Amino acid sequence: MPPGAIFLHSSTAAPIGVFDSGVGGLTVLRELQRQLPHESFLYFGDTARLPYGTRSPAEIRQFVREILDWMQAEGCKLVVMACNTSSALALEALRGDYTMPLIGLIQPAARVAVQRGQRIGVIATAATAQSRAYRQALREANPNVQVWEIGCPEFVPLVEQQRIHDPQTLQVAAQYLAPLIEAQVDTLIYGCTHYPHLAPVIQQLLPSSTHLLDPAEAVTRSVQMELEVLGLSHTSKASTVRFCVSHDPQHFSLAIERWLGFQAPVDLIQLPTRSLPSAHFASEAEGVA
Repeated sequence: MPPGAIFLHSSTAAPIGVFDSGVGGLTVLRELQRQLPHESFLYFGDTARLPYGTRSPAEIRQFVREILDWMQAEGCKLVVMACNTSSALALEALRGDYTMPLIGLIQPAARVAVQRGQRIGVIATAATAQSRAYRQALREANPNVQVWEIGCPEFVPLVEQQRIHDPQTLQVAAQYLAPLIEAQVDTLIYGCTHYPHLAPVIQQLLPSSTHLLDPAEAVTRSVQMELEVLGLSHTSKASTVRFCVSHDPQHFSLAIERWLGFQAPVDLIQLPTRSLPSAHFASEAEGVA
C-alpha cells in the first residue's frame, strides 16, 4: 500500500479479488479456497484479451489498471494477480496506486523454489520469460542458484482449447522442455497459471526426481499472512465466489465445471477503460520484440 494510505475496504467479510487472462487463475483460486475456506472471492477472467503473454508491457499494465480499478470499486480487501505476466510486468509499477494490498505470484514462488533446488527451470509466457522477473526474484532469494527460463507461447491456447491430451501438445511440450532436460534442472516452476493443467504431459517428459512447483500454494500462504497482519481474516462463514469475465461467460462456465468440479453462474463485465496513446504501445512493443 502507499505510505500513509487509508485502507478503504477494511471489512473482514469483503471479498478477495483474483484475476487472470482466462482459466489459468482457477488453479490459484482452487488453492485459495482450499486453504482459506471462510473467505469470499471475486474472480475475473479477461477472456476478451487473452493471451496476455504476447502483449506489450504497456498493454498489460493498462489491462491490469482497468481490472484493479473495477475490483477496488467492487470492495475487494486484497487482490491476487493470478497471472505471472501481470505479476512480472505490472505489479511493482502499479502497487503504489492502490490502497488495497496487491499480491503477485513470482516472489512467493521464488522463495519456495530456492528451498527445493539449485538448478531451477521456469516455463512461462513469452512476456514473462523476456522480463527475466523470475530470474531476478530467484537470485534475490539465493544468489547461487542457476536459472533457465523458457517461453512457451503455445501452451495457453492449448489449455484454453482443452487440448491437453492432444498428441500435438506432447510434441510441443517436448520441444519446450528439451533445453531444461539437457540442463538437468532439479526444480521446475510453472511460470504461468495455465501450466499446472499440463502436469500429466510435463510429468511424462521430465525425470521423476524433478520438483514441480505450482506457485498457487506459495501465494496462498502469502495471502494468509497478509490478511492476518492487516486484521482482515474472515473466519465465521463458508467461502462464496463470484465469477466474472470480459467475454463468453457460457464457455467460462463450462471451464469452471471442468477445472473446479462444480457449476456456477458467470457474469459478463464491461471494465472501465483507460486510454493510452497508440505510440506508447508501439514503442514498448518494439522493446520486447
